Amino acid sequence: MEVIHKIGRRKTAVARVYVSEGKGNITINKKDLNEYFPTATLQYKVKQPFALTSNEENFDVKVNVYGGGITGQAEAIRLALSRAMCEVDAENRLVLKPEGLLTRDPRMVERKKFGQKKARKKFQFSKR
Repeated sequence: MEVIHKIGRRKTAVARVYVSEGKGNITINKKDLNEYFPTATLQYKVKQPFALTSNEENFDVKVNVYGGGITGQAEAIRLALSRAMCEVDAENRLVLKPEGLLTRDPRMVERKKFGQKKARKKFQFSKR
């Protein structure tokens, strides 16, 4: 099996994932998964595509990710890994699709409008 390259995005985070056969090592920006994502929730999000397709120990993953915050980055990696798992075996699509792991989340930050404090919040109204 050659290296599979996939891209995942979430908010402003972009993750490029390189999946190859191996022992289950996940390297993100030249750091170990546990070092890059210290919380268990984010580690779970990244490993979710492998857990659902029962491939935890079968692949080595190298990830380049930039932009956004840590949650956005974790979910971008999850989307890229889900896409890679579908390319490995088309059967995996039937498992991942109902879980919503193949859908790019379209929600983005709404822009700030002029004459307002934030996107929707207004300045305090003064009648006089």
